Amino acid sequence: MTSPDTPPVVLYACVHNSGRSVAAKLLTEHYAGGRLKVRSAGSEPTGSVNAEITAVLSERGISTGSETPTRLTAGVVESADVVVSMGCGETCPIFPSKRYLDWDVEDPAGRDRETVRHIVDEIDRRVRKLLVELGVERPTGT
Repeated sequence: MTSPDTPPVVLYACVHNSGRSVAAKLLTEHYAGGRLKVRSAGSEPTGSVNAEITAVLSERGISTGSETPTRLTAGVVESADVVVSMGCGETCPIFPSKRYLDWDVEDPAGRDRETVRHIVDEIDRRVRKLLVELGVERPTGT
């Protein structure tokens, strides 16, 4: 667990680490402005980030250029304070003293651009709510 001087580590995990978890990671980094550490990983990572996720995030001024799908390992989970799974909950190792969340978010694989926009909007809402809970972002309207 982190100390008061160390920012918390949030891990987003999904199956392929090419869509949902990448979007969540990049949105979190965008809003948190370095006030926490963010990672993403997948239980069965693919070779590249989903093209529609890349396009939708690019519309928001967020680049996926530095992202490479990464394998979800026990070490990656163990190093996190908050673990958010999106479709890979049963393959995510469980460690005591971690906060686990399971977000039921549609998989963007094979979806059209408009559907992916809605998926990213849903992830965005959940990320902002989590950042408020972690004390990193203020609630909307304050």
